[in-house]
Amino acid sequence: MEMIMKYFETIPSLHRSLILVGGLTLFWVVEGSLPLMKFNYKKWKHALPNLFFTGTTIVINFLLAFLLLSTSDWVISNEFGLLHWLPEMPLWLEVTLGLMLLDLVGAYLAHWTEHKVKPLWMIHLVHHSDHKVDTTTANRHHPLESFIRFGFTLFGVFIIGANMGIVMLYQSLSLVLTQFNHANIKLPKKLDLFLSYFIVSPDMHKTHHHYRLPYTDANFGNIFSFWDRLFGTYLPFDREKLVYGVDVFFDEEANGKIKTLLKQPFQTYSKPTLAPETEIK
Repeated sequence: MEMIMKYFETIPSLHRSLILVGGLTLFWVVEGSLPLMKFNYKKWKHALPNLFFTGTTIVINFLLAFLLLSTSDWVISNEFGLLHWLPEMPLWLEVTLGLMLLDLVGAYLAHWTEHKVKPLWMIHLVHHSDHKVDTTTANRHHPLESFIRFGFTLFGVFIIGANMGIVMLYQSLSLVLTQFNHANIKLPKKLDLFLSYFIVSPDMHKTHHHYRLPYTDANFGNIFSFWDRLFGTYLPFDREKLVYGVDVFFDEEANGKIKTLLKQPFQTYSKPTLAPETEIK
């Protein structure tokens, strides 16, 4: 564990890039063999806006990285945060707890908030407006959302007292798991269900991309699935009935254009409609 943490404390930018590209490439290939949805689309054309937003996220996180490093250094030097206030624990337990709490604050809480606060939902809508959810959708976030997510992560590092090793390990796991649970892959249902008790599986997260409430406002998790179960936001759904997108912004052609997506947060707010009772379990 010490070797792993030392590696992630000083992980080179090249290695982080390889994790991003390697994950996308792996799941892109697997999607061709085990597709959940047989999309009638040009995969590269669909990927272009998603890759554009992947690029903006990388740039924003790179420019703000010094804040993450400074915050982590400060909490370590001042022994500030939950990990420092708890009794001394083995390294493996400290790392595990740090990952869980960062996932709670930096991912689950951020995601839940974006769905509950109207202006933030309009920003997050760029992610939900994809009608062909695949592994490239994982990083389809408006630049404004990249700032919001970074802010929650920064807050998480501050109150948790996480060192850079834990932060970089968390971000790496988050990236790969997000690519995995967005990937257009069809795992055996029993295997997917089994995984969903520990991590956010593809079927579990795809429910979140169904175009109507209450499913749009369910399954907010990113790495660990137990936060949704603990806070009562977990909902199962038959993957054969999935319809991607958001019903009040259902223009698929417009939602594939970068210019339209950049203006998305400034449209008039419309709340997704509730699915018929016969569709709700």
